Amino acid sequence: MDDWDSTTRETVKKIPLLATKAGPRDGEAWNTRLKEEYKALIGYVQSNKANDSDWFTISSNKEGTKWTGKCWYIHNLLRYEFDLQFEIPVTYPQTAPELELPALDGKTSKMYRGGKICLTVHFKPLWAKNVPHFGLAHALCLGLAPWMAAEIPYLVDSGVITHKDNQTKTA
Repeated sequence: MDDWDSTTRETVKKIPLLATKAGPRDGEAWNTRLKEEYKALIGYVQSNKANDSDWFTISSNKEGTKWTGKCWYIHNLLRYEFDLQFEIPVTYPQTAPELELPALDGKTSKMYRGGKICLTVHFKPLWAKNVPHFGLAHALCLGLAPWMAAEIPYLVDSGVITHKDNQTKTA
């Protein structure tokens, strides 16, 4: 954490750490872990809203194994919004979830098939060092947010994606 910028460090400090090492197959322990996940996500969202840096919405199925939502990035005063989805791996929390932005599938080399963003080099080693304390809020904060900050401006500036208001409409 010493090499992180001060904003990232302060943001991560506000996200509660998780304690339960359980995945979707672990019955009641998973329910305990899921409560911790929701608490961390709520804390992260509240912190973002308080700092006027709200950038995603997310919800899960009843079991907490499939998650969907929206995420957005502001570039040149325009909001670029994307569907977000992921499933909790059966080996969670040892394995981080693979965050997907299906609309960007095939548009950048920093993505795997199906719109899964590449987190292997920077985020997955960090996740592995912090099992079981990191959760979904940490994956969004330290995985998806920096990925979007690096990729969305590049994709816009290179013309790979355009803002919805700049797209031509056909009748």
